[in-house]
Amino acid sequence: MGLSPSHGISLREASWTWARVAMLSFGGPAGQIALMHRILVEEKRWIGEARFLHALNYCMLLPGPEAHQLAVYIGWLLHKTRGGIIAGTLFILPGLVSLGVLSAVYAAFGNVGWVEGLFFGLKAAVLALVLEAVMRVGKRALKTRAGFVVAGLAFAALFLFALPFPLVIAAAALAGFCTQAMRLPWFQGGGHGGASAEVENLARIDAAFAREIPAHVRPDFSRFALVLAAGLVIWFAPLVMVLVARLDTFLAIAAFNAKMSVVTFGGAYAVLSYMAQQAVEHFHWLKPDEMLVGLGFAETTPGPLISVVQFTGFLAAFRDPGALNPFLAGTLGGVLAMWMTFVPSFLWIFLGGPYVESLRANKRLGAALTAITAAVVGVIANLALWFALHTFFHEISVQHFGPVTLAIPNWRSLDLPALVLGLLAMLAIFRLRLGMFVTLAGASLLGAAYFILAGHI
Repeated sequence: MGLSPSHGISLREASWTWARVAMLSFGGPAGQIALMHRILVEEKRWIGEARFLHALNYCMLLPGPEAHQLAVYIGWLLHKTRGGIIAGTLFILPGLVSLGVLSAVYAAFGNVGWVEGLFFGLKAAVLALVLEAVMRVGKRALKTRAGFVVAGLAFAALFLFALPFPLVIAAAALAGFCTQAMRLPWFQGGGHGGASAEVENLARIDAAFAREIPAHVRPDFSRFALVLAAGLVIWFAPLVMVLVARLDTFLAIAAFNAKMSVVTFGGAYAVLSYMAQQAVEHFHWLKPDEMLVGLGFAETTPGPLISVVQFTGFLAAFRDPGALNPFLAGTLGGVLAMWMTFVPSFLWIFLGGPYVESLRANKRLGAALTAITAAVVGVIANLALWFALHTFFHEISVQHFGPVTLAIPNWRSLDLPALVLGLLAMLAIFRLRLGMFVTLAGASLLGAAYFILAGHI
């Protein structure tokens, strides 16, 4: 038996709501989650506060974009697998289209006059947004001394010792889990705010579940095995196709994003340093400052920030198209990167969703989540420093001192105009509170003006 129709939410109504959420989903995961909370919990009262937050905690424990997974999860609760697919697809569709257009514009005109100036200003301003993310996540995550210690250790592990990102996140999760098992109150999982009893009682999903738990929410091993088999086939089909066709660049894009999709714990900001280092230093798909351009595009288009993989995939295929037209190759490379990144998010929800209810009171998992969130603060701080070095300096040398690895800038290579634009963006964000769009637009226009005045046209 499926979900009781007494909740009164048709698939058409849900689809229009998910389209609305998708078109308004700017500002990164924090803004997107807040938007879904406002629309789904407070405005429409489809889901209660406790169930919404439990679903969010589950999604934050998973690899991949938690806001996208939360949309898939709630869509799945409402209308089973079909509802989850519709919710998740609509959530990324506007960004897929707009980011594809922006990637093509950059590939065609990024090195031409005032257009290059626009991107110059954009990448200088993005650093302010990353710093804001450090502060925003830090205020939420660092509530105890243990949280500050974990954040500092995570930063040191990445910046000083170049340890693998998945190892840092796994160590933080283990610390939270073990301390809670020893009944040490170092990483107490907290809530995300409260809701009135009226909202909780009127939530239509919760009311329907109180009457009867629908079949698709109940654990079922045979269904689990079927979903796992079908999901793996769908996920890896493009990778197998490019492998058989011997399209080396596309194979590298597919394999890299498939790998990244299972290590992206902690949200987009947390994994960007890993992705940037691999795309720039290992694959040489793009330059360090181009990662900032891609992040700026992802910040200013709707959808998850991890959609920057589309920009990376586009440039990788555009610059090595083989026998294809460069723009066609770039489009396919971007879509392939998105496919390999986002399909697993559907799979995690459809596989784990039926088992989530039994985890609602698990304090050890809550402590692991809290420790991961604290580590993410250090990871984002490392990302901010990495971006700053590659934005404001043209020359950076890597020095090794035993187990310590340091990136040391050449101060004579300081890019003064980029530094000025970055400082102005920080002033706009932190002091004037002008907002993301005004700041990025203003920095882009100033960058274009600088290029015109400096004769770079």
